[in-house]
Amino acid sequence: MVGFVSITRRTILTAMSAAAAAQAQRSRVPSWKPKLGVLGQYSDANIEFVKAEGFTSMQLSLNPDRLDDAAIAALKDKIQRSGIYISALGCDGNHIDSDPARRDRQIQYAIKCLELCGKLGIPNIGGQSGTIKGQPLQQQVDEIVKVYTEKYFPVCEKNKVRILWEPYVGGPNIATGPVGWEALFKAFGNSPWVGLQLDPSHLAWQFIDPVQAARDFVDKIYDVHLKDTEILWRVVRRAGIQPVDNARWWRFRLPGEGIVDWKGLFSVLAEAGYSGAMNIENEDEFYYPNYSGADFTGQFKRGFRLAHEFLKTVVPPVSA
Repeated sequence: MVGFVSITRRTILTAMSAAAAAQAQRSRVPSWKPKLGVLGQYSDANIEFVKAEGFTSMQLSLNPDRLDDAAIAALKDKIQRSGIYISALGCDGNHIDSDPARRDRQIQYAIKCLELCGKLGIPNIGGQSGTIKGQPLQQQVDEIVKVYTEKYFPVCEKNKVRILWEPYVGGPNIATGPVGWEALFKAFGNSPWVGLQLDPSHLAWQFIDPVQAARDFVDKIYDVHLKDTEILWRVVRRAGIQPVDNARWWRFRLPGEGIVDWKGLFSVLAEAGYSGAMNIENEDEFYYPNYSGADFTGQFKRGFRLAHEFLKTVVPPVSA
């Protein structure tokens, strides 16, 4: 009989198995291997603590004006020998200050930070976008784009360093949530030199959903701060979010001690295959004072350890 094909049970099972494997390959979630660490000032003792605790990353606070070439070389050697990945350097300030002298000082400082990152092999600086209070949003965006394009991007390209915005409302910043992010990214197009330093705590107290915000902008997230927000509902229910006596109605907490949906947030990052750093930012007043000189205090370390224990329940083993 011409064209007859013998179909056996084995043939059917083999075909079904192959189809299932192909479907699994198509739907497989990217491997999630984030780096887990802390924010802090540099000191030999702090680096030793971070490594001993099992963390693999840090965001550092360094002043480039206090480091000469010899100090930078020594610092780079110590960091490399520690095996700790430095994901970002803090760089706060107003890049578009309306006062020309203050703006120029900030620009020069930011350039020094970018150059320091290049020398140390740090891929990001993190801080605020800049703002001109009282001006329309688009006018502020245009000024940010002008300053970044003219002053920063040549330095970013030379040193292979990005500028990241944290959604910090208390500083000179329009990148405080999705409205500002959308306007900025639209204006910058596909620039590889800007992105987000996601901190869900700053979104939470603004009543912006951190999970949805992360989902909508996940391709722009290059660094993550792990900090929670507790809403003091006993105050809010009586006085609202603008209490007449300026009573505090929210406060920062360690991850797991506030309202952030950490499982939801980590699901978004896992699905995207995010492999950058996630650093605990300890601004929880219950674990202060934070420093003795440049070293973490025992109480501050306790906060990091407690946060680490919580995160171990929702984050896969850290990757080096």
